[in-house]
Amino acid sequence: MFRFPEGFVWGTATAAYQIEGAARDDGRTPSIWDTFAATPGAVRNGDTGEIACDHYHRLDPDLDLIARLGVGAYRFSISWPRIVPEPGQVNQKGLDFYRRLVDGLHERGVTPYATLYHWDLPQYLEDEGGWVERATAERFAEYADIVHEALADGVAHYTTLNEPWVSAWLGYGYGWHAPGRAEPAAALAATHHLLLGHGLAAEAIRRRDPSAQVGITLNLAPVGPATADPADQAAADRMDGQLNRLFLDPVLRGAYPADVVELYRPVSDFAFVQDGDLATIAAPLDFLGVNYYRPNLAAAEPPGADPVAAGLRLPPGVPVTAMDWPIQPDGLTELLLRLRREYGPVPLYITENGAAFHDYLDPAGRVEDPERIAYLDAHLRAAHTAIGEGVDLRGYFVWSFLDNFEWAEGYSKRFGLIYVEYGSQRRVPKASAGWYRDVIRANGPA
Repeated sequence: MFRFPEGFVWGTATAAYQIEGAARDDGRTPSIWDTFAATPGAVRNGDTGEIACDHYHRLDPDLDLIARLGVGAYRFSISWPRIVPEPGQVNQKGLDFYRRLVDGLHERGVTPYATLYHWDLPQYLEDEGGWVERATAERFAEYADIVHEALADGVAHYTTLNEPWVSAWLGYGYGWHAPGRAEPAAALAATHHLLLGHGLAAEAIRRRDPSAQVGITLNLAPVGPATADPADQAAADRMDGQLNRLFLDPVLRGAYPADVVELYRPVSDFAFVQDGDLATIAAPLDFLGVNYYRPNLAAAEPPGADPVAAGLRLPPGVPVTAMDWPIQPDGLTELLLRLRREYGPVPLYITENGAAFHDYLDPAGRVEDPERIAYLDAHLRAAHTAIGEGVDLRGYFVWSFLDNFEWAEGYSKRFGLIYVEYGSQRRVPKASAGWYRDVIRANGPA
């Protein structure tokens, strides 16, 4: 075994809509994902998160499972419509659930890492325009303040947004995720207002507690050309701009990349950017969360086509996960080194890394998942290499703790360390859960 630095954080992660269920319980109102999942054809097999893993009603046994994994940290998200079910209304029962979650983690020796937004925008805000409207960023800061006031004595680490690229572009640009809009101009406005919401929420939390650790999580990927053709290299630059730099640059440099702004001039004049916004967005981070699953290959897209939706290619001869994502752990090392080289010494956490495979219960009642073990092992080695080359990487969270509702894929894809038999809600630790526990133990005190 190779050892990680002393104090390295070992964790696992989930998101509220993917596991909680209890969609109508204790005052919760619909999110955009409730509405989207109820739309015929939007989600595979018509699956919804109405029940999911029923985590809301199975909190204590699930926390026991987390403790048995041996992790030191658990990253979870908070359901906005469970906390603010109607404009101006605070739902104490929703706050009480997360209080029980946080207290239960501390009782088990696990540090909570709270994510304020993992894609479940209250539907009433979408009815008013959603993230396309500036007011949503302001409402997000108010919600962040409510959560922090309730949980400040139990939570020290806050991620404002999870993967704003997905919220903006899959939700508003391509229509593949909630709220199902396919409008590039709306995606650009949503991008800005999500990032503004991040900045405003960070301000709200730090006003109450300057010692709070506040960051943002971005889904990032190295991007390379599919061939040596200069047209493919230009396509790779465009894809990198839209996927990576459109978010990294304003957060860490205080400016949008000029080439991406020019790329989208035909659909937007960027008038939604107001004086002072970029300073708010670029307030110093306590950490940057990195979600890594795959690198991307880009090929020249047709004129006027989207650089990600139209230009993405699969590398030949590379093994893939059940999501058809290529398994290339060296891309993680490349990404982490790039972040240090181009954006400076911001502390990093890998807030998601994992893979879906075709898991099943065997006749003996076990779930053997050697592919996942090999995947996690290779990516941990890649992360260890980056640390050895000077990257300030402070923790690693496996995605995910439980099999769960995998967004537009419904329940067809299993990422969990714990197998969930959805009909009975029985939990079965996979072989990878034991493997991960052993890795954590091996990295304990010498």
